Amino acid sequence: MTVSALTRPGERDRLIVKLGEIDWIFCLTLTLIAGAGGTMLFSIAGSSWMPWAAPHLARYFVFFGIMIVLSLVDLRVWFALAYPIYGIAFLLLIAVDLVGRTSLGAQRWLQLGPVGIQPSEIMKIGLVLALARFYHGLSGKNAQLSWWLLIPGGLILAPVGLVAKQPDLGTAMLILMTGGVVMILAGLSWRLIASGVLGAVLLVPPAIMFGLHDYQRKRILTFLDPEGDPSGSGYHILQSKIALGSGGLLGKGYGLGSQSQLNFLPEKQTDFIFATLAEEFGFVGCVSVLLLYAAVIFMALRTAYISHSHFGRLAAAGVTVTFALYVLINGSMVMGLAPVVGVPMPLLSYGGTVMLTVMVGFGLVQAVRVHRYSEVTSGKGALM
Repeated sequence: MTVSALTRPGERDRLIVKLGEIDWIFCLTLTLIAGAGGTMLFSIAGSSWMPWAAPHLARYFVFFGIMIVLSLVDLRVWFALAYPIYGIAFLLLIAVDLVGRTSLGAQRWLQLGPVGIQPSEIMKIGLVLALARFYHGLSGKNAQLSWWLLIPGGLILAPVGLVAKQPDLGTAMLILMTGGVVMILAGLSWRLIASGVLGAVLLVPPAIMFGLHDYQRKRILTFLDPEGDPSGSGYHILQSKIALGSGGLLGKGYGLGSQSQLNFLPEKQTDFIFATLAEEFGFVGCVSVLLLYAAVIFMALRTAYISHSHFGRLAAAGVTVTFALYVLINGSMVMGLAPVVGVPMPLLSYGGTVMLTVMVGFGLVQAVRVHRYSEVTSGKGALM
């Protein structure tokens, strides 16, 4: 479909045209990552589809369908729903604090009948949408340095505080970094960026000493010296490093990873599945999967670049930043370059909540691509 054809009245609204505008190479790349996850989950279950591989793949294809449907939603509808989605997510976070279900020492879930939801995952999408809408109606000068910036600061810090209280430090940090990057992409002054970085560095030591729970502080100390308690708090990182190192260049072979197959590697199906991949497929396998992740990030950022609306650019970029942070944090954690914070590798790890968040986010990215010529209008000011 040529650009000239897309300019004909009503042409862009045809379903067949919208489906043709979806980036199917992007979709194929996502499917390859999810397929790699299913392959690894089949292996670590002893060459069995249950309990992980079959549900993982079934969820992916259901969520893939949701992504395609969301990609057909007009960008103006996403724009109109931006603040409501953020507001609903924020109210659900408050509800978690009041009546949330506690699991593994953390109060992160709401039980709605037979369905459990994690509002912090909804907030990841809601925050990106709210910030994109806010900056869409803000001038470049005010986006650099003005009192208006107190509003996006509040939009970011309010959910970060609620999520950190659950406690879920990993998700809180991910939301904080996503919001910060969106503000930078919107044109934040470099003076404010430098001041923020300096302030964060100065606040880290007192925050670690006085602002964290004991187990969170222990994770950081373990990250600095995992050999100090090799059979206790340092066990996860050390076993992950053993799996990474033992894979070598080409790996031990599919289904032959001793760390995962003999259950030495903890959380092998979720947080540490990348270490399992490294042990069985080695350096080559890891680089291959990372290249797939890099391709997804590149194509999503390119979609943000070609959007004609500021809202579309920031929304697509914000979703991509969230995805990239998942990969960066999990990869660093598995290699011992960051504390263990419970952030999974997206689409590769087992788990439906994060996969749904990622696929809904990419539904938004594809909606930006399909409707990249749409003119999203708003009045001036933060609340317009």
